[in-house]
Amino acid sequence: MSIKSYREATFDAMKEEMIRDGTVYAIAEDINGNGGTHGRYTGLGEAIGDPGRVIDAPISEAIIVGSAVGAAMSGLRPIVDLRFSNCIPCAMDEIVNQAAKSRYMFGGQAKVPMVIRAPDGILKMQGAHHTDCLEAWFTHVPGLQVVVPSTPAEGKGLLKTAIRNDNPVLFFEHKKLMAMTGEVPEEDYTIPFGKARVVREGRDVSVIVYGIMVSRALEAAEKLAAEGIDAEIIDLRTLSPWDREAVLASVKKTGRAVVAHEAVRQSGFGAEISATIAEEAFGALKAPVIRIGAPFVPIPMAPNLEDLCRVLPENIYEGVHRALGRQSDR
Repeated sequence: MSIKSYREATFDAMKEEMIRDGTVYAIAEDINGNGGTHGRYTGLGEAIGDPGRVIDAPISEAIIVGSAVGAAMSGLRPIVDLRFSNCIPCAMDEIVNQAAKSRYMFGGQAKVPMVIRAPDGILKMQGAHHTDCLEAWFTHVPGLQVVVPSTPAEGKGLLKTAIRNDNPVLFFEHKKLMAMTGEVPEEDYTIPFGKARVVREGRDVSVIVYGIMVSRALEAAEKLAAEGIDAEIIDLRTLSPWDREAVLASVKKTGRAVVAHEAVRQSGFGAEISATIAEEAFGALKAPVIRIGAPFVPIPMAPNLEDLCRVLPENIYEGVHRALGRQSDR
C-alpha cells in the first residue's frame, strides 16, 4: 500500500492502462496546457511516453463526445473529461442516442468502449452551472454504466475497470475527492461493477450511500456509535448496475434504511433504492425508508445559501434518528 491522493491514484490508473493498451487515449479541453480539470492530466503524455495520445480539444462537448463515440466504435478506447457534470447536457445526443444505443442497434457488431469523467458536487461558490449531481439521469438510460467512486483506492480500481469495459461509462467524481488521500494498493487491480462494499458493519440501521457521502456517513456513524447506535454503511460504488442483493441483505438484517446523496432529493437515485426496498424487503422494515438529498433548487452562489444545499454528516445523523423514531440532540 502507498498513501496517495485521489488525483494521483486516478492518474496512475490512466497511466497504467495507457501503457498496457495502446488503443487508450485521453481527450479534453486544455488537457495539456493546465492538465485539464484540477490538473489531473498534467504530465500524462510524458508519463506514457506518447504525448500524441493526450489530445487537446476545442470547447465543444458535442464534438469531444461525438468524436470519442466514433473512435470507440472504430477500435479505440477514449477517456473523455467534460470538466464539470453540468457540461454533459451539451453532449446529450451523443451520449444518450449514440453511445448508449449503438452496440444494441448494431446487434453487437460494434462496441463503444469509452469513459466520460465528470466532476460534480458542491465545492465552493461555483454556482448553479458547475455543481449539479446528475448521476440519476443516466441510470435511466439502457446501455450506459454509471460509476461513483468514494476513495482514492476505489477511484483507481473502478477507473481501470471502466477503461477496460466494452460499454460507455459515466464516471462521476465529486470535486472534494480530488485532494482526499488514502491507502492505494501498489499492485494492478480492478473493482467489479455492480458489487457494493460493506464499509462498516452494523445491526441497527442500514445507511446506503455512494461517492463523497461514504466518508460523511462514516463520520455520522462515529457520532451515532457514541450513543450506542450501530449503523451499517453500504457503498454502492456503481449505480448502473447496482447491487440490489447487498442492499436488501443489509436492510433485512437491520430493519431500517437511510439513503443519502448530494443530488437533489426529488427523483434522485435514492428513490430507486427506496422503491426497491419497499417492493422486495417490506416485511423486514421496522420503519419507513428515510431519503436524504439536496433541496429542489439550483445551487446558489452565496456561501450561506450554498451551505443549506450541502448534505453533511449531521443530516445523515438526524436521518438515522428519524429512522429509529427518536429526536436527535443536535
